[in-house]
Amino acid sequence: MSQSVGIKDVARAAKVSVGTVSNVINRPDSVAAETRARVLSAIDRLGYVRSESARQLRAGRSRIMGLLVLDMGNPFFVDVARGAERAARKAGLGVMVCNSDQSPGEEAEYLSLFAEQRVRGVLLTPADATGSTVAAFRRHGIPFVLVDRVADGVTECSVSVDDVTGGALAVRHLLDAGHRSIAYVSGPPNLNQVGDRRVGALHALAEAGLGPDALRELPTERLDVGAGRDAGARILGLVDRPTAVFCANDLLALGVLQALYAAGVAVPDDLAIVGYDDIEFAAAAAVPLTSVRQPAVTMGTMAAELLLEETEAQGGGRTHEHRRVVLQPELVVRRSSLSVR
Repeated sequence: MSQSVGIKDVARAAKVSVGTVSNVINRPDSVAAETRARVLSAIDRLGYVRSESARQLRAGRSRIMGLLVLDMGNPFFVDVARGAERAARKAGLGVMVCNSDQSPGEEAEYLSLFAEQRVRGVLLTPADATGSTVAAFRRHGIPFVLVDRVADGVTECSVSVDDVTGGALAVRHLLDAGHRSIAYVSGPPNLNQVGDRRVGALHALAEAGLGPDALRELPTERLDVGAGRDAGARILGLVDRPTAVFCANDLLALGVLQALYAAGVAVPDDLAIVGYDDIEFAAAAAVPLTSVRQPAVTMGTMAAELLLEETEAQGGGRTHEHRRVVLQPELVVRRSSLSVR
């Protein structure tokens, strides 16, 4: 393998100093046109590529923003990443996207990687409910913004959705359709979002004069389609089967729908389903899925903009005021819940 071409090689080929090559790259207007042309010709001939990492180390400012999410297999987080990338690109930055796979251990490893790479800042959806990985990362002094999460004891900026309201919207819709026995397929109980959606569901039940026993919670280890299929099988095995299911996200809801379809259970006539997130696949399901919509792209964009504000303030020696932005969810009604009891 041939050795990489360095700035000294370019200077030697163009018969100029290393400083002149640096000026051509960084301040071309400061170099005479003839000399600039000679240097550019040498760069092209030798195939020289500037070491961006070295330049960033000298400048102390990375052009990379880190994004760490729970599950890149979930289209919701793909949309969050799309929004973040849109804002970062406008600022001339790139985004390094990493997937914790809902594992606190992997989360800690990726946060260490971000610190090693001296990223400009990090957008983070925490997997560790204890907050210890966030606390450890804070010691590096790298700005970060929480996405789809507001953690207790964390003062940094955050952009989230009012999940209590979202859970209430879902269950209130089912109650209005006449359902009085509802299952909640909740996902991992350590996630704040899961707990907040349950709180909202209980609020809606209380408004209808029903106690918490009207909501039967079925936790799952993950928030994916496979976990939803398993939950669907558990629902089918219940003697006193509920008439409706609220799922903590759309992937769980799609898995439940698959299990019911395979067992010949009619949706929504035998069992109504409501999901959460309103991913693209929700509308395209065999039975189009009612879902609580989260503005995922907007969430990613706003989080990146808050991070950019903070890093610019930090670079300019200015004070940055942390903000918590809470967006509102919206119920999107489709056929999976359109049955009247």
